[in-house]
Amino acid sequence: MNIPSLQKPAGIFSLVLMATLTLPLIAIAGPGEEANAVIDRWSAAYSSNDPDAVVKNYRPDAIFLGNFSPVISQGTDAIRAYFSDIKGSGAQNTIGERYTMVLNDNAVVVTGFYDFTRLKDRQAVSAPSRFTMLLIKYDGEWLIAHHHSSSRGQPAHGQGRFDQTEGPAL
Repeated sequence: MNIPSLQKPAGIFSLVLMATLTLPLIAIAGPGEEANAVIDRWSAAYSSNDPDAVVKNYRPDAIFLGNFSPVISQGTDAIRAYFSDIKGSGAQNTIGERYTMVLNDNAVVVTGFYDFTRLKDRQAVSAPSRFTMLLIKYDGEWLIAHHHSSSRGQPAHGQGRFDQTEGPAL
C-alpha cells in the first residue's frame, strides 16, 4: 500500500480521506427518534404482558388517560394498577401510523394509531385506538410524561364522521 507523504497538502488530504472512509459510520439519533424508541419499547413491553416493564417507560409523576378507566391515573402505582390485568393475558399492541413533533431537545409529542388485540373467550378481539404521548428527557433519559389513549370509533355504515360507534374498550 502506498502511504501518501505527509509533506504535501494533497498527501495529508488523502490520508484524512482514507481514515474517514474506513471509520464505521455512527448514527446519531435526534430527539424524535429517541422518543419514538421509548414508544416502541412501551409497545413491546405491553405485548410481552409485563406490567412492570410497561411502567418503567413512564416518569414517576406521569399522567395517563386510559381507554377504559373512568379516572385519571397519575403516578407509578396508579399506572401499574391500570396495566396489571395484562399479565399473562396474551394481549398485544401494534403501532400503526404516527406523527412526531419535536418541541425542543428535551420534549417530544407523538400522536398516532395503535391496535390492541386481546383474547376473549379464546377469540382475538381487536380494539383500534388512538394515542398522544408527551415524552420528556430528564437526566439523560426519555420517559413518557403524559399518555392519552382512546378508542378509535369506526364509522357506522353510511354514517358521517360524527355518527361513529365505539369499538371495544381497553
